[in-house]
Amino acid sequence: MPPETIEQIFRSFKEKKIAVIGDVMIDKYIFGHVSRISPEYPVPVVDVTRESSRLGGAANVAVNTHALGAETLLIGVTGEDSERQNLESLMREHGLNPAMLLADSSRPTTCKTRILSQNHHITRVDYESRTPVEKELEKRLLAMFMEIAGSVDAVVLEDYNKGVLTPSLIASVIAICRERGTPVLVDPKLKGFFSYGGSTVFKPNLSELAASLGVPVANTDRDVELACLMLLERLEVESLVVTRSEKGMTVYDGMFTHIPALSLDVADVSGAGDTVIGTLALGLASGLDLVTSTRIANLAANTVCQEVGAVPVRQDKLFSACLAHLR
Repeated sequence: MPPETIEQIFRSFKEKKIAVIGDVMIDKYIFGHVSRISPEYPVPVVDVTRESSRLGGAANVAVNTHALGAETLLIGVTGEDSERQNLESLMREHGLNPAMLLADSSRPTTCKTRILSQNHHITRVDYESRTPVEKELEKRLLAMFMEIAGSVDAVVLEDYNKGVLTPSLIASVIAICRERGTPVLVDPKLKGFFSYGGSTVFKPNLSELAASLGVPVANTDRDVELACLMLLERLEVESLVVTRSEKGMTVYDGMFTHIPALSLDVADVSGAGDTVIGTLALGLASGLDLVTSTRIANLAANTVCQEVGAVPVRQDKLFSACLAHLR
């Protein structure tokens, strides 16, 4: 692909508006080192050196699309607590508007705290609710989306099974988008896996694909192809993108294309799926075909996996990767 074409793609990203709907969260990281075992219980003691908080889940998708230049609208639910304030502050730091996040006093703001020593994960502590949101809150979420549906170029449904993406909300959003011809991209989790009929791109990872079908799926091209065909018998979607860790990605858009991963040092895969779905959305919004969009998303995921923790893709690094690897 010539450099001027890649430049045009990146310019196009900056002209798009993306809506992200789903489970927002905070990813907290506590870094330290282990030099002793607790005298109280046989567990390691972590001497803390620093802490950081980052946007996760649907919020991380929004950070990625915004980082690539797109206007991004984030719709979701938080608690009425200090972590909501933390999340709002983080969003503003990244240039995102938290105005479309509804507060629900019956649940906490989802927060995942990872404790690391020498960049190795020791444990994780989660504050969350997995209960579906109440009907009244669901109506308000849909009403907010209906107000902006006519102005967006693509919609991402980011499901972490924390209760925001109910079956009826999913069906309503997809129906509205199909009527308008707006692509809908789905990053699913196992619960509600088959609620996304009618979506444009469905992006499970390999383990989610296998679990949904109830059969083991080896990480070979042939086995993944067979699993995709089994899934398409149960879920009516236009196309599939399956992320396969070190084997890259498989695309089905009427035919199969296998895209290998790059051989780069992987520090952390946290948030890589968020980067992939956000980049895919921008590609389709910009009129790119799915295979080209996936190749760019694959490069984006490789750049963020070189850093510890969920981090947004950087335009300069992705642009350089595209120049080097898109032929």
